[in-house]
Amino acid sequence: MKTTLRVLLVFLILFSCKRKVKTPINIRTNFTKEESRILNTAKTIIKKAYFGTFITVDKKGQPKARIMEPFAPNKAFVIWLATNPKSRKVQEIKDNPSVALHYFDKESLSYVSFVGTAFLIDDEAIKSKKFKKGWNQFYKNQKEAYLLIKFIPKTLELISVSNQFSGDSITWKPHLVSLRKEGH
Repeated sequence: MKTTLRVLLVFLILFSCKRKVKTPINIRTNFTKEESRILNTAKTIIKKAYFGTFITVDKKGQPKARIMEPFAPNKAFVIWLATNPKSRKVQEIKDNPSVALHYFDKESLSYVSFVGTAFLIDDEAIKSKKFKKGWNQFYKNQKEAYLLIKFIPKTLELISVSNQFSGDSITWKPHLVSLRKEGH
């Protein structure tokens, strides 16, 4: 009986380590005309900015920001990033997956900020697909020194005066778009 339980336990541990991490998205698809304009403007700002500031929270509750080279967002605004698995942001995401990603385009004085959840992805097939040309200098051993972050934003905030998105003139509150269905 004990041997059977041990075998079952080992099997369950191995199975749970190999399964893919499921990341619920609950995509919102019914955007107003104004929200669609904001989303299209956001994509333009992201493309022009290229680099983003990725913000995590450490164990003491202090925000930690760093410049990163995110992938362009997909249609659902899921954004992938890459990092060294030994970086401090990995432990911070494990401890608190609530993160932010901020882009600023100096030329147009426009910004886009996302708030959402980060998931650490160590799937070799996905990592291979996402590996960018020129990254060999940063990730000499792709298998052990390269980890992906899948960022699923819940909200988007935007200011772009040049695109008539000035925010509230009194409170300076930016334009806000919820990217996920209510309750998720």
